[in-house]
Amino acid sequence: MSICLTKGPIVKPMLLFTLPLTLGNLLQQLYNITDTAIVGRFVGSDALAAVGSAYSLMTFVTSIIIGLCLGSMALFSLYYGRGDDERFGRTFTASFVVIASVSAVLMAICLGFNDSIVRLLNTPPELEEMLSAYLFIIYLGLPATFISNFLSAVLRSTGESRVPLIYFSVSVVLNIFLDLFYVLVLHQGVEGAAIATVISQYVSAILLLAHTLIRNRNLYPSGKQLHPDVSDCADVVRYSFITCLQQSVMNFGILMVQGLVNSFGVSVMAAFAAGVKIDSFAYLPVQDFGNAYSVFVSQNRGAGENERIVKGTHSALIVTVAFAIVLSLLVNLFARPLFSLFMDPGEVEIMAIGTGYLRLEGSFYAGIAILFLLYGHFRAAGKPSVSLLLTILSLGTRVLLSYALAPSLGYQMIWISIPVGWALADAAGFLIYRRNRNITSA
Repeated sequence: MSICLTKGPIVKPMLLFTLPLTLGNLLQQLYNITDTAIVGRFVGSDALAAVGSAYSLMTFVTSIIIGLCLGSMALFSLYYGRGDDERFGRTFTASFVVIASVSAVLMAICLGFNDSIVRLLNTPPELEEMLSAYLFIIYLGLPATFISNFLSAVLRSTGESRVPLIYFSVSVVLNIFLDLFYVLVLHQGVEGAAIATVISQYVSAILLLAHTLIRNRNLYPSGKQLHPDVSDCADVVRYSFITCLQQSVMNFGILMVQGLVNSFGVSVMAAFAAGVKIDSFAYLPVQDFGNAYSVFVSQNRGAGENERIVKGTHSALIVTVAFAIVLSLLVNLFARPLFSLFMDPGEVEIMAIGTGYLRLEGSFYAGIAILFLLYGHFRAAGKPSVSLLLTILSLGTRVLLSYALAPSLGYQMIWISIPVGWALADAAGFLIYRRNRNITSA
């Protein structure tokens, strides 16, 4: 059942929409986190470092696909809120063709240049072969990533966020069992973990495709909608590619930081690998609340409810900061137990590095929470270029500070640079918002 975001209460529908969205994305992230936890506990710290390093790279690669889908979701939400079924269908077709083509090219590039990419990450020589083997298998799952994220974007644009959750749940449970089977029973190490992930991803994609074809056939294009015009394709490119670029810039910056982290050796590399998983897992609720807010703005923009958007923005800011404060407290209190999920507590050095990372980052989640809200606002308001600008400011600050200070002052400067980047981007975003109050006009 879809949730109405254009009438009635504001905060409650956004929260109801966010909950399954967050749970679904938490489950989606569990693919790599399951791999990381199982190989870290049962294969060793080298395997943990390899799979953790792969996470940063795969986040960058999949961010291209996810960014395209998020951009398209803003358009889907706009036309759904407006009740324009014809434009919705034509945009569906245009988006599908564009994103499928990009995904195919991306997969070919990743498979063809796999070994070269691994070397560019400053991967320690003893881990190169392991990381390369893991990534090659993971790349084969990119078509499933496309199908799952595209259909999820279509459903979420209509206010339906529960269906993707159901099928992600099935695939994650399957992934855990297959991980244990391939790693513990067949002793296939990181390659086995990768095979388990890819199989689970395809199961999720196939189930989601079957469900939408049977239960949501009305969302699929037909007749003239299968032949979008130039303006439809131009809108998709304008929204999707800038959002894609924003996601890619964000994760490319993280990938550059990963290369710097790798230069400090396996202990820092392993600690960062597990720390980033917990970190991103922890603030996922505020990230998804930002996405839910984006759908809210898009639908109300299409319906011409500008006053409702202003009220919703004020309420969303209060909610997201409250979320962030609670998350910060929890991560600081449970940093060590959380890190123990990925590492034998006897690994004293790695545990110390990792918990230090978590406690520092966890104290500043309000910064990233507000930034996610700003991303969602400008994307939905038809100004994705502003989101791109804020991303460049945030990640640029992080990368510049890290590379300038960490080689001489230590890896801790990499951690410190992160909240500094968030704060600068938040300040710039608020300034732009205040100067463009009428930005949501359709």
